[in-house]
Amino acid sequence: MTPRVMMNMDCAKARQKMVVHQIRANRVTDPLVIEAIATMPREVFVPQTLRGVAYRDEDLPIGAGRYLMEPMVLARLLQLATVRPTDVVLDIGCATGYSAGVLARMAATVIALESNSALAETATALLAAQGIDNAAVVTTPLAEGYPAQAPYDVVVFEGVIDHLPENIRNQLADGGRLVAMMREGPIATATLVTRVGDVFSRRTEFEATTAPLPGFEWTLGFVF
Repeated sequence: MTPRVMMNMDCAKARQKMVVHQIRANRVTDPLVIEAIATMPREVFVPQTLRGVAYRDEDLPIGAGRYLMEPMVLARLLQLATVRPTDVVLDIGCATGYSAGVLARMAATVIALESNSALAETATALLAAQGIDNAAVVTTPLAEGYPAQAPYDVVVFEGVIDHLPENIRNQLADGGRLVAMMREGPIATATLVTRVGDVFSRRTEFEATTAPLPGFEWTLGFVF
């Protein structure tokens, strides 16, 4: 057995342990979320030096000051968003593409935004290598969203944000759901925003620690 085959087998075992001990153990029951995470090789989306720890329950640095979100936090956010197989999803801050890959296993179409061109190129290549053809990576400032393909059934932020720009909120479809870890003082809280017509409602779910997403720092005068 070659070292590469052994590594793949070890990663597959680690991935299944992650699903049992980090995902299911933290009240994630949505079968779409569980199946997508159980079949997406997270080790592919991190630097070579971190592949041995790809399934730890923590954010992983992938360069340029960016991180892959802790698996449990991502899973709980996606469950909160109630992603459906027919949904069009906007994934904001996809980094190397792991989150977009997971979402592509759950939804019909994923538009994955990345402001760092090198990370966007990496994400495009890695998603193609996984045979994913329903996710498109777009290089653009994250705070603009991507109105060209709006409206979206689901919007997901891949990191902590201090505020939610109104222009991104308005890219939600009627009946759409937006999920983000929003900072409230030193704490980040999972927040669900839903749209019905021109009315937006908001509720919070759980607290967690994860890395910030650049471009969404609080600015004076912002009102939700």
